[in-house]
Amino acid sequence: MNAHSAEINRILAEKELDGDCSVWRERFEGVGRGDVERALGQREGAYSLERLVALVSPAAEGYLEEMAQAARRLTVQRFGKTVRLYAPLYLSSYCVNSCLYCGFNKDSESQRCRLSVEQAVAEAEVIAGEGFRDILLVSSEDRGFVDVDYLARLAGELRDTFDSISVEIYQMTAEEYGELFAAGIDGVTLYQETYDRRAYRYYHPAGPKADYDNRLATPDCIAAAGMRQIGLGALLGLADWRCETLALAEHANYIIKRYWRSQVSFSFPRLRPAHEVDGLQFEHLVGDKNLVQMITALRLCFADAGLVLSTRESAELRDHLIRLGITKVSAGSKTSPGGYSHISDATEQFQIDDTRTPGQVAEMIKAAGAEPVWKDWERPIAME
Repeated sequence: MNAHSAEINRILAEKELDGDCSVWRERFEGVGRGDVERALGQREGAYSLERLVALVSPAAEGYLEEMAQAARRLTVQRFGKTVRLYAPLYLSSYCVNSCLYCGFNKDSESQRCRLSVEQAVAEAEVIAGEGFRDILLVSSEDRGFVDVDYLARLAGELRDTFDSISVEIYQMTAEEYGELFAAGIDGVTLYQETYDRRAYRYYHPAGPKADYDNRLATPDCIAAAGMRQIGLGALLGLADWRCETLALAEHANYIIKRYWRSQVSFSFPRLRPAHEVDGLQFEHLVGDKNLVQMITALRLCFADAGLVLSTRESAELRDHLIRLGITKVSAGSKTSPGGYSHISDATEQFQIDDTRTPGQVAEMIKAAGAEPVWKDWERPIAME
Protein backbone atom coordinates (compact mmCIF):
# COMPACT_ATOMS: atom_id res chain seq x y z
CA MET A 1 0.00 0.00 0.00
CA ASN A 2 1.49 3.38 -0.97
CA ALA A 3 1.39 6.51 1.19
CA HIS A 4 -1.57 7.97 -0.66
CA SER A 5 -3.71 4.86 -0.37
CA ALA A 6 -2.76 4.63 3.31
CA GLU A 7 -4.15 8.14 3.72
CA ILE A 8 -7.65 7.34 2.42
CA ASN A 9 -7.62 4.18 4.56
CA ARG A 10 -6.80 6.30 7.59
CA ILE A 11 -9.53 8.84 6.81
CA LEU A 12 -12.25 6.21 6.53
CA ALA A 13 -11.05 4.22 9.53
CA GLU A 14 -10.75 7.23 11.85
CA LYS A 15 -14.24 8.37 10.91
CA GLU A 16 -15.62 4.83 11.22
CA LEU A 17 -16.84 4.81 7.63
CA ASP A 18 -15.37 1.47 6.59
CA GLY A 19 -17.34 -0.67 9.04
CA ASP A 20 -20.96 -1.19 9.99
CA CYS A 21 -21.34 2.57 10.73
CA SER A 22 -23.53 2.07 13.80
CA VAL A 23 -22.24 5.33 15.26
CA TRP A 24 -23.40 7.17 12.15
CA ARG A 25 -26.85 5.60 12.23
CA GLU A 26 -27.31 7.09 15.70
CA ARG A 27 -26.24 10.47 14.37
CA PHE A 28 -28.68 10.25 11.46
CA GLU A 29 -31.52 9.61 13.87
CA GLY A 30 -30.46 12.57 15.98
CA VAL A 31 -30.78 15.06 13.13
CA GLY A 32 -33.76 17.40 13.49
CA ARG A 33 -35.60 19.78 11.18
CA GLY A 34 -33.49 22.69 12.38
CA ASP A 35 -30.29 20.85 11.45
CA VAL A 36 -31.61 20.20 7.94
CA GLU A 37 -32.66 23.82 7.49
CA ARG A 38 -29.24 25.04 8.60
CA ALA A 39 -27.60 22.65 6.13
CA LEU A 40 -29.82 23.95 3.34
CA GLY A 41 -28.97 27.52 4.32
CA GLN A 42 -25.26 26.99 3.81
CA ARG A 43 -23.54 28.00 0.59
CA GLU A 44 -24.64 25.72 -2.22
CA GLY A 45 -21.83 23.44 -3.32
CA ALA A 46 -19.93 23.62 -0.02
CA TYR A 47 -18.94 20.23 1.44
CA SER A 48 -18.58 19.19 5.03
CA LEU A 49 -19.30 15.79 6.50
CA GLU A 50 -21.63 17.37 9.05
CA ARG A 51 -23.66 19.05 6.33
CA LEU A 52 -24.00 15.84 4.35
CA VAL A 53 -25.11 13.96 7.47
CA ALA A 54 -28.03 16.37 7.78
CA LEU A 55 -28.93 16.19 4.09
CA VAL A 56 -29.08 12.37 3.96
CA SER A 57 -30.78 11.96 7.33
CA PRO A 58 -34.36 10.70 7.72
CA ALA A 59 -35.33 14.21 8.80
CA ALA A 60 -34.28 15.56 5.38
CA GLU A 61 -36.83 13.37 3.59
CA GLY A 62 -39.37 16.09 4.31
CA TYR A 63 -37.23 18.62 2.42
CA LEU A 64 -36.74 16.79 -0.85
CA GLU A 65 -38.54 19.44 -2.89
CA GLU A 66 -36.31 22.20 -1.54
CA MET A 67 -33.23 20.04 -2.07
CA ALA A 68 -34.28 19.23 -5.63
CA GLN A 69 -34.83 22.89 -6.52
CA ALA A 70 -31.47 23.90 -5.07
CA ALA A 71 -29.71 21.02 -6.84
CA ARG A 72 -31.28 21.97 -10.15
CA ARG A 73 -30.31 25.62 -9.71
CA LEU A 74 -26.71 24.80 -8.81
CA THR A 75 -26.33 22.37 -11.71
CA VAL A 76 -27.54 24.94 -14.25
CA GLN A 77 -25.10 27.49 -12.80
CA ARG A 78 -22.13 25.16 -13.17
CA PHE A 79 -23.00 23.00 -16.19
CA GLY A 80 -25.66 24.95 -18.08
CA LYS A 81 -28.77 23.25 -19.40
CA THR A 82 -26.90 20.37 -20.98
CA VAL A 83 -26.81 16.60 -20.46
CA ARG A 84 -24.06 14.48 -22.01
CA LEU A 85 -24.83 11.14 -23.61
CA TYR A 86 -22.55 8.11 -23.61
CA ALA A 87 -22.72 4.41 -24.44
CA PRO A 88 -20.97 1.44 -22.81
CA LEU A 89 -19.15 -1.10 -25.00
CA TYR A 90 -18.64 -4.47 -23.30
CA LEU A 91 -15.46 -6.27 -24.35
CA SER A 92 -15.43 -9.52 -22.36
CA SER A 93 -17.61 -11.46 -19.94
CA TYR A 94 -14.95 -13.96 -18.90
CA CYS A 95 -13.98 -13.25 -15.29
CA VAL A 96 -11.78 -14.51 -12.46
CA ASN A 97 -13.88 -12.94 -9.68
CA SER A 98 -16.85 -14.35 -7.77
CA CYS A 99 -18.88 -11.20 -7.07
CA LEU A 100 -22.24 -12.40 -5.76
CA TYR A 101 -24.26 -9.65 -7.49
CA CYS A 102 -22.82 -10.00 -11.00
CA GLY A 103 -23.92 -12.00 -14.02
CA PHE A 104 -20.25 -12.44 -14.98
CA ASN A 105 -19.44 -14.32 -11.73
CA LYS A 106 -16.77 -16.91 -12.64
CA ASP A 107 -18.76 -19.65 -10.92
CA SER A 108 -22.00 -19.09 -12.83
CA GLU A 109 -23.09 -21.23 -15.75
CA SER A 110 -23.38 -18.59 -18.43
CA GLN A 111 -22.62 -18.04 -22.07
CA ARG A 112 -19.49 -15.92 -22.30
CA CYS A 113 -17.85 -13.94 -25.06
CA ARG A 114 -14.66 -12.04 -25.82
CA LEU A 115 -14.45 -9.46 -28.59
CA SER A 116 -11.35 -9.16 -30.72
CA VAL A 117 -10.16 -5.63 -31.37
CA GLU A 118 -11.74 -5.86 -34.81
CA GLN A 119 -15.07 -7.02 -33.37
CA ALA A 120 -14.98 -4.26 -30.76
CA VAL A 121 -14.39 -1.68 -33.49
CA ALA A 122 -17.43 -3.04 -35.35
CA GLU A 123 -19.50 -2.65 -32.17
CA ALA A 124 -18.19 0.89 -31.75
CA GLU A 125 -19.22 1.74 -35.31
CA VAL A 126 -22.81 0.83 -34.43
CA ILE A 127 -22.58 3.08 -31.37
CA ALA A 128 -21.11 5.93 -33.41
CA GLY A 129 -23.89 5.50 -35.96
CA GLU A 130 -26.38 6.40 -33.24
CA GLY A 131 -24.60 9.72 -32.76
CA PHE A 132 -22.41 8.98 -29.74
CA ARG A 133 -18.97 10.54 -29.45
CA ASP A 134 -18.45 9.52 -25.83
CA ILE A 135 -17.78 5.80 -25.27
CA LEU A 136 -17.12 3.74 -22.15
CA LEU A 137 -15.13 0.51 -22.63
CA VAL A 138 -16.30 -2.07 -20.08
CA SER A 139 -14.78 -5.43 -19.23
CA SER A 140 -14.82 -8.11 -16.59
CA GLU A 141 -11.48 -9.05 -15.03
CA ASP A 142 -10.03 -10.88 -18.01
CA ARG A 143 -6.40 -9.71 -17.89
CA GLY A 144 -5.15 -12.50 -20.11
CA PHE A 145 -7.19 -11.12 -22.99
CA VAL A 146 -8.25 -7.53 -22.24
CA ASP A 147 -4.79 -6.28 -21.28
CA VAL A 148 -3.09 -2.91 -21.66
CA ASP A 149 -1.96 -3.66 -25.20
CA TYR A 150 -5.49 -4.68 -26.24
CA LEU A 151 -7.01 -1.51 -24.79
CA ALA A 152 -4.31 0.72 -26.27
CA ARG A 153 -4.78 -0.81 -29.72
CA LEU A 154 -8.54 -0.42 -29.45
CA ALA A 155 -8.23 3.20 -28.33
CA GLY A 156 -5.98 3.85 -31.30
CA GLU A 157 -8.74 2.59 -33.61
CA LEU A 158 -11.45 4.64 -31.89
CA ARG A 159 -9.92 8.00 -31.06
CA ASP A 160 -10.56 9.53 -34.49
CA THR A 161 -14.28 8.78 -34.09
CA PHE A 162 -14.86 9.37 -30.37
CA ASP A 163 -13.95 12.58 -28.58
CA SER A 164 -13.91 10.89 -25.19
CA ILE A 165 -12.86 7.29 -24.48
CA SER A 166 -13.03 6.02 -20.93
CA VAL A 167 -12.83 2.61 -19.29
CA GLU A 168 -14.62 0.70 -16.56
CA ILE A 169 -12.45 -2.35 -15.95
CA TYR A 170 -10.45 -4.17 -13.27
CA GLN A 171 -7.91 -2.36 -11.09
CA MET A 172 -4.61 -1.40 -12.71
CA THR A 173 -1.35 0.17 -11.59
CA ALA A 174 -0.51 3.83 -12.13
CA GLU A 175 1.97 2.80 -14.83
CA GLU A 176 -0.69 0.81 -16.69
CA TYR A 177 -3.15 3.67 -16.48
CA GLY A 178 -0.40 5.94 -17.79
CA GLU A 179 -0.08 3.75 -20.88
CA LEU A 180 -3.82 3.94 -21.45
CA PHE A 181 -3.76 7.72 -21.06
CA ALA A 182 -0.98 7.96 -23.62
CA ALA A 183 -3.09 5.84 -26.00
CA GLY A 184 -5.99 8.31 -25.84
CA ILE A 185 -8.11 7.06 -22.93
CA ASP A 186 -8.90 10.00 -20.67
CA GLY A 187 -11.21 8.68 -17.97
CA VAL A 188 -11.70 5.73 -15.62
CA THR A 189 -14.78 4.68 -13.67
CA LEU A 190 -14.18 2.42 -10.70
CA TYR A 191 -16.81 1.67 -8.07
CA GLN A 192 -15.65 0.65 -4.62
CA GLU A 193 -18.92 -1.36 -4.67
CA THR A 194 -19.24 -0.98 -0.89
CA TYR A 195 -17.14 0.86 1.69
CA ASP A 196 -18.29 -1.53 4.44
CA ARG A 197 -15.37 -3.97 4.84
CA ARG A 198 -17.52 -6.79 6.19
CA ALA A 199 -20.07 -6.47 3.39
CA TYR A 200 -17.21 -6.24 0.89
CA ARG A 201 -15.75 -9.54 2.11
CA TYR A 202 -19.11 -11.23 1.88
CA TYR A 203 -19.96 -10.10 -1.65
CA HIS A 204 -16.43 -10.66 -3.02
CA PRO A 205 -15.49 -14.14 -1.74
CA ALA A 206 -12.80 -14.94 -4.32
CA GLY A 207 -10.62 -13.41 -7.00
CA PRO A 208 -8.29 -10.40 -7.15
CA LYS A 209 -11.21 -8.05 -6.55
CA ALA A 210 -11.60 -9.52 -3.05
CA ASP A 211 -8.76 -7.20 -1.92
CA TYR A 212 -10.65 -4.23 -0.41
CA ASP A 213 -7.54 -2.12 0.17
CA ASN A 214 -6.27 -2.54 -3.38
CA ARG A 215 -9.66 -1.48 -4.70
CA LEU A 216 -9.72 1.56 -2.43
CA ALA A 217 -6.20 2.59 -3.47
CA THR A 218 -6.85 2.43 -7.20
CA PRO A 219 -8.38 5.92 -7.71
CA ASP A 220 -5.03 7.28 -6.49
CA CYS A 221 -3.35 5.32 -9.29
CA ILE A 222 -5.89 6.63 -11.81
CA ALA A 223 -5.27 10.24 -10.81
CA ALA A 224 -1.49 9.81 -10.64
CA ALA A 225 -1.57 8.66 -14.27
CA GLY A 226 -3.08 11.99 -15.34
CA MET A 227 -6.61 10.81 -16.14
CA ARG A 228 -8.84 13.87 -16.36
CA GLN A 229 -12.05 12.05 -15.40
CA ILE A 230 -12.43 9.78 -12.36
CA GLY A 231 -15.79 8.14 -11.77
CA LEU A 232 -16.60 6.99 -8.24
CA GLY A 233 -19.62 5.15 -6.89
CA ALA A 234 -21.03 2.48 -4.61
CA LEU A 235 -23.30 -0.32 -5.76
CA LEU A 236 -26.46 0.64 -3.94
CA GLY A 237 -28.05 -2.28 -2.14
CA LEU A 238 -24.99 -3.93 -0.61
CA ALA A 239 -24.90 -1.83 2.58
CA ASP A 240 -26.65 1.10 4.28
CA TRP A 241 -26.97 3.78 1.60
CA ARG A 242 -26.59 6.66 4.03
CA CYS A 243 -23.26 5.38 5.33
CA GLU A 244 -22.14 4.60 1.78
CA THR A 245 -22.89 8.20 0.79
CA LEU A 246 -20.72 9.57 3.60
CA ALA A 247 -17.81 7.28 2.72
CA LEU A 248 -18.17 8.06 -0.99
CA ALA A 249 -18.14 11.79 -0.25
CA GLU A 250 -15.04 11.51 1.93
CA HIS A 251 -13.29 9.54 -0.79
CA ALA A 252 -14.23 12.13 -3.41
CA ASN A 253 -13.20 15.03 -1.20
CA TYR A 254 -9.81 13.41 -0.66
CA ILE A 255 -9.29 12.88 -4.41
CA ILE A 256 -10.41 16.41 -5.27
CA LYS A 257 -8.00 17.98 -2.78
CA ARG A 258 -4.99 15.85 -3.71
CA TYR A 259 -5.49 15.62 -7.49
CA TRP A 260 -7.06 18.91 -8.48
CA ARG A 261 -6.43 18.41 -12.21
CA SER A 262 -8.88 15.50 -12.38
CA GLN A 263 -12.65 15.93 -12.42
CA VAL A 264 -14.57 13.61 -10.12
CA SER A 265 -18.02 12.31 -10.98
CA PHE A 266 -20.51 10.25 -9.00
CA SER A 267 -22.53 7.33 -10.34
CA PHE A 268 -25.57 5.86 -8.62
CA PRO A 269 -25.86 2.21 -9.72
CA ARG A 270 -28.61 0.29 -7.95
CA LEU A 271 -28.65 -3.49 -7.91
CA ARG A 272 -30.43 -5.01 -10.90
CA PRO A 273 -31.53 -8.57 -11.68
CA ALA A 274 -28.64 -10.63 -13.09
CA HIS A 275 -28.01 -14.19 -14.23
CA GLU A 276 -27.98 -16.66 -11.30
CA VAL A 277 -28.20 -13.85 -8.72
CA ASP A 278 -30.58 -14.37 -5.80
CA GLY A 279 -32.22 -11.02 -5.10
CA LEU A 280 -33.33 -12.16 -1.63
CA GLN A 281 -29.79 -11.91 -0.25
CA PHE A 282 -29.76 -8.11 -0.51
CA GLU A 283 -31.07 -6.42 2.63
CA HIS A 284 -30.26 -2.81 1.81
CA LEU A 285 -32.09 -2.09 -1.43
CA VAL A 286 -32.57 1.63 -2.04
CA GLY A 287 -35.96 3.06 -2.95
CA ASP A 288 -36.60 5.88 -5.40
CA LYS A 289 -37.14 8.50 -2.69
CA ASN A 290 -33.80 7.81 -1.05
CA LEU A 291 -32.04 7.71 -4.43
CA VAL A 292 -33.33 11.23 -5.08
CA GLN A 293 -32.13 12.26 -1.64
CA MET A 294 -28.65 10.87 -2.25
CA ILE A 295 -28.31 12.52 -5.66
CA THR A 296 -29.47 15.95 -4.53
CA ALA A 297 -27.44 15.83 -1.30
CA LEU A 298 -24.21 15.11 -3.18
CA ARG A 299 -24.95 17.85 -5.70
CA LEU A 300 -25.47 20.39 -2.91
CA CYS A 301 -22.09 19.41 -1.43
CA PHE A 302 -20.09 19.02 -4.67
CA ALA A 303 -20.97 21.79 -7.10
CA ASP A 304 -18.58 20.75 -9.88
CA ALA A 305 -18.93 16.97 -9.76
CA GLY A 306 -20.55 15.18 -12.66
CA LEU A 307 -23.62 13.13 -11.74
CA VAL A 308 -24.06 10.04 -13.92
CA LEU A 309 -27.20 7.92 -14.34
CA SER A 310 -27.32 4.71 -16.35
CA THR A 311 -30.03 2.64 -18.02
CA ARG A 312 -30.24 0.55 -14.84
CA GLU A 313 -33.06 2.95 -13.94
CA SER A 314 -36.53 3.03 -15.46
CA ALA A 315 -37.50 5.47 -18.18
CA GLU A 316 -40.03 7.15 -15.89
CA LEU A 317 -37.53 7.67 -13.09
CA ARG A 318 -34.81 8.91 -15.45
CA ASP A 319 -37.27 11.42 -16.90
CA HIS A 320 -37.69 12.79 -13.39
CA LEU A 321 -34.07 12.64 -12.25
CA ILE A 322 -32.75 14.38 -15.35
CA ARG A 323 -34.25 17.58 -13.93
CA LEU A 324 -32.49 17.29 -10.57
CA GLY A 325 -28.84 17.70 -11.43
CA ILE A 326 -27.84 14.71 -13.57
CA THR A 327 -25.17 15.77 -16.06
CA LYS A 328 -24.54 12.54 -17.98
CA VAL A 329 -26.67 9.55 -19.00
CA SER A 330 -26.22 6.37 -20.98
CA ALA A 331 -28.72 5.39 -23.66
CA GLY A 332 -29.48 2.34 -25.77
CA SER A 333 -27.09 0.32 -23.62
CA LYS A 334 -26.17 -3.33 -24.16
CA THR A 335 -24.51 -5.11 -21.22
CA SER A 336 -23.06 -8.11 -23.02
CA PRO A 337 -20.14 -8.30 -25.47
CA GLY A 338 -21.43 -8.20 -29.04
CA GLY A 339 -24.82 -6.86 -28.00
CA TYR A 340 -24.95 -3.98 -30.48
CA SER A 341 -24.07 -5.91 -33.64
CA HIS A 342 -25.76 -9.11 -32.41
CA ILE A 343 -22.67 -11.22 -33.03
CA SER A 344 -23.19 -13.08 -29.75
CA ASP A 345 -25.93 -14.28 -27.41
CA ALA A 346 -23.65 -13.90 -24.39
CA THR A 347 -25.15 -13.49 -20.92
CA GLU A 348 -25.72 -9.91 -19.80
CA GLN A 349 -23.90 -8.53 -16.77
CA PHE A 350 -27.26 -7.25 -15.52
CA GLN A 351 -30.65 -6.32 -16.95
CA ILE A 352 -31.17 -2.73 -17.99
CA ASP A 353 -34.50 -1.02 -17.32
CA ASP A 354 -34.66 1.97 -19.68
CA THR A 355 -34.80 0.32 -23.11
CA ARG A 356 -35.45 3.47 -25.16
CA THR A 357 -33.32 4.22 -28.18
CA PRO A 358 -30.62 6.91 -27.97
CA GLY A 359 -32.81 9.17 -30.11
CA GLN A 360 -35.74 8.76 -27.75
CA VAL A 361 -33.57 9.57 -24.74
CA ALA A 362 -32.28 12.67 -26.52
CA GLU A 363 -35.86 13.79 -27.14
CA MET A 364 -36.64 13.24 -23.46
CA ILE A 365 -33.73 15.49 -22.51
CA LYS A 366 -35.04 18.22 -24.82
CA ALA A 367 -38.52 17.86 -23.34
CA ALA A 368 -36.96 18.44 -19.92
CA GLY A 369 -35.68 21.81 -21.13
CA ALA A 370 -32.06 20.73 -21.61
CA GLU A 371 -29.76 20.13 -24.56
CA PRO A 372 -28.48 16.60 -25.27
CA VAL A 373 -24.74 16.74 -25.90
CA TRP A 374 -23.29 13.89 -27.96
CA LYS A 375 -19.78 15.28 -28.17
CA ASP A 376 -17.34 15.95 -25.34
CA TRP A 377 -15.92 19.39 -26.15
CA GLU A 378 -13.33 19.34 -23.37
CA ARG A 379 -10.83 17.06 -25.09
CA PRO A 380 -10.01 19.36 -28.04
CA ILE A 381 -9.68 22.31 -25.66
CA ALA A 382 -7.30 20.36 -23.41
CA MET A 383 -5.12 19.43 -26.39
CA GLU A 384 -4.58 22.98 -27.64
